[in-house]
Amino acid sequence: MMKYIKPILFITLLIPYLAFPKGIAIYDLKCEYFDNPEAISQLKPRLSWKLASSNRNVIQTYYEIRVAAEIKNLDDDNKASWYSGKIKSDQSINVSYKGGILDSGKKYYWKVRIWDNKGNASGWSDVKYWRMGILDTTEWKAKWITVIEKDKQRPSPMLRKEITLTKKIKSAIAYITALGLYEAYINGEKIGDSYFTPGWTSYGKRLQYQAYDVTSLLKAGENAIGTILGDGWYRGTLARKGRTDFYGKELGFFFQMEIEYTDGSKDRIISDESWKYSFGPILSSSIYHGETYDSRLEETNWNTTDFTKDAAWSHVNLLHSTKWNLVTTLSPSVRKKEEFKSLKVITTPKGEKVIDFGQNLIGWVRVKAEGEAGTKITINHAEVLDKEGNFYTANLRSAKQENTYILKGNEIEEFEPHFSFQGFRYIKISGYPGEINPENFIAVALYSDMQATGQFNTSNPLINQLQSNIQWGQKGNFLDVPTDCPQRDERLGWTGDAQAFFNTAAFNMNVAGFFRKWLQDLKADQRSDGHVPEVIPNFYGNSSFSAAGWGDAATIIPWQFYVAYADTLILQEQYESMKAWVGYIQKESVNNLWVKVERHYGDWLFFSPSDDLFGKAAVTDRALIAQAFYAYSVQNIVHTARVLGYTEDEVKYTVLLQKVKDAFVKEYTTETGKLTSNTQTAYVLALHFNLLPEHIRQQAAERLADNIKTYGHITTGFLGTPYICHVLSRFGYTDIAYELLIRDKYPSWLYPITKGATTIWERWDGIRPDGSFQNVAMNSFNHYAYGAIGDWMYRKIAGINSDVTQPGYKHIVISPEIGGGLTSAMASLETLYGTVKSEWKIIGKEIELNIQIPVNTTATVHLPFSPKKEVLESGNSLKNHKYINVVGERKLSLGSGNYMFKYFIQ
Repeated sequence: MMKYIKPILFITLLIPYLAFPKGIAIYDLKCEYFDNPEAISQLKPRLSWKLASSNRNVIQTYYEIRVAAEIKNLDDDNKASWYSGKIKSDQSINVSYKGGILDSGKKYYWKVRIWDNKGNASGWSDVKYWRMGILDTTEWKAKWITVIEKDKQRPSPMLRKEITLTKKIKSAIAYITALGLYEAYINGEKIGDSYFTPGWTSYGKRLQYQAYDVTSLLKAGENAIGTILGDGWYRGTLARKGRTDFYGKELGFFFQMEIEYTDGSKDRIISDESWKYSFGPILSSSIYHGETYDSRLEETNWNTTDFTKDAAWSHVNLLHSTKWNLVTTLSPSVRKKEEFKSLKVITTPKGEKVIDFGQNLIGWVRVKAEGEAGTKITINHAEVLDKEGNFYTANLRSAKQENTYILKGNEIEEFEPHFSFQGFRYIKISGYPGEINPENFIAVALYSDMQATGQFNTSNPLINQLQSNIQWGQKGNFLDVPTDCPQRDERLGWTGDAQAFFNTAAFNMNVAGFFRKWLQDLKADQRSDGHVPEVIPNFYGNSSFSAAGWGDAATIIPWQFYVAYADTLILQEQYESMKAWVGYIQKESVNNLWVKVERHYGDWLFFSPSDDLFGKAAVTDRALIAQAFYAYSVQNIVHTARVLGYTEDEVKYTVLLQKVKDAFVKEYTTETGKLTSNTQTAYVLALHFNLLPEHIRQQAAERLADNIKTYGHITTGFLGTPYICHVLSRFGYTDIAYELLIRDKYPSWLYPITKGATTIWERWDGIRPDGSFQNVAMNSFNHYAYGAIGDWMYRKIAGINSDVTQPGYKHIVISPEIGGGLTSAMASLETLYGTVKSEWKIIGKEIELNIQIPVNTTATVHLPFSPKKEVLESGNSLKNHKYINVVGERKLSLGSGNYMFKYFIQ
């Protein structure tokens, strides 16, 4: 690491890049994190917008919002649903609607204009809209319909209904959900571009529905509605024991379309006994095992009005159980994303035909083929090849990950699954007719369609690949729920993995809607005694564990969510759940010590050598870990109570926090800061959660540094890894943090990359140095938890941080720490206010720091190697200063804009 040697610093301030015309503009309007959402259940939806200006130090001073049910009424005060008037405020995110009562199912248009501190007015923004969801359960008129199944393989049923529309349509909204998964069509066109709908929730408590504007799909006269159903999570095989029918045995479909005609009249189309069904080419479809599709059984035009075999279809039945709590969808839908062509075609030593797509991903392969009728093509999926170069699937356990396509013959056919996804980099092809043309195989990534927000790169290509692996680990496991892995017979929403990774996830993508939805299920599945299951949605029922570091997701994620997005609603929604979790711990505790820890996971997958004669396994006392997270959860409640203004709770939990900390020190700490578990994780948790008295913290940090030097590498597991480099930087050991990061020998973050990894591994030693595999039964090569290092990379290498006192990046702290032999680093983050960017370069003895601060925010910049903190605030742009000597204390009052700092190390 470059050493600080009393540098003389010179700073050059450059005029910001003129990306926008003079004045101020509004862009990227959102309602509840969505662009024009079709179903909002919140009675006071929140509106957000971003500002752009070529001026520096720009702050919004006023805003004005107009909302109306008709665009033409937006400027009519008497007909507008809400006219805010000119409001003095710098708030531009999560501004709550304050107008009249909003009607169920109605569309509302809105626009905003603002004034800034430079005397500029923006003019009105573009017009956006949101539509309210169904707000009253009595408005649901559709019936739950199902089919009679006789085949044990459970082929996917196809349902259809023809309707006649005689009037000119103004608008049509379809509300759809299912027990299982659905793909719906109107006149042969797929409704929407989402997959795996309605998503996975705690179905008995919360069943999502989707709303679609289908106006353009309908026509005057005859129309056909169709759907295909699949088992999905609802009744398909789940978890290692292969349990089926966990939520129910019968598939169900629910459809309600509200039509408004241009003459003002309305119509409603619903699922009922008049619908018909049959079974088609999807012979079986399982999330774990794949799909079997026989194109010989296809019914041409079955979902159009040209279908002529309707008379042979059966009428549907009504479901007996219809009491489902239908809720709007909070999370972005799963959609098709990147596509990958074949990197190379391989003939393995065993003679298998294998295609390498070059990237481990979640999704499926689109296959083209031409051959004789009855030809069976089998596609198997795997993450890695073994040391001999053969196709390797042992780590999938019972999950087959196998798609089978049977040709109808005499034409080029194209296939892809409907209700199954695979985790893979490689596919093995069997039964393909003729030569394998790699152009006929395209890998398609599917995951929740979260906006990409973060970029990060450095002068070190291995670290850049690590960043790519982290992002692909997130993509590969954020398919509607934050799963642990996307390939074997698991794919569950493990709470410990999710809380460990949340901060990194929020840098890479906008995960607000994704986690808000998941936290709703955590709250729903939390037991009455406060117990939080280890997976959400809860698959294990009453046998679930409630482990430290896993159940604490109930308090950790809501607070980190608030810091990232300045969203007080998430704290309000989750507050009782947070308190209930701490209440559960209190009942498990004696004298403020969490002592009932027999079923805890501890520091999951910590370093453990195969030969431990000398006690090198980094085993951390599970009770110590539990006590640390107990304190952390209480601390998060203290923070939350303060934000929400719950003064009595703040005082109550502050007292409890001190008792929990005192109990930790008494039970696990010596007077000199030595812990009873002399492990990296023990010191990291004690220091990161501020459990130790101030006077012994530095000594404990020295013990942590010494421990790392003794081992020569990281030893932490899932619970210690997210914080280790943060603690090292905080206590003056950033050089050691960099040493851990750039290490490329086992165990380390870069070691998997030397083995060809394109995602994060579950284990430090998923592939041993000799090429053999570790623990075949539990060895995922796409597991994001260790990717939590990304948080430190953004915050410390590039130096982008949100000020917790002004969350959501309203006030930004730029504090890069240079080291690790890097000569450059850059990170950018698309916040709710706009893009923040930090980039530094070393050229000889000159350091150049470029920063970008969004409009309507301010920043504090800590210059690398400077002994002083330079504060950038709104006010003085210092345009007349070319060079500024900052040896000695100086504050620079700067606000939003682009800046370049140059200084020299003497």
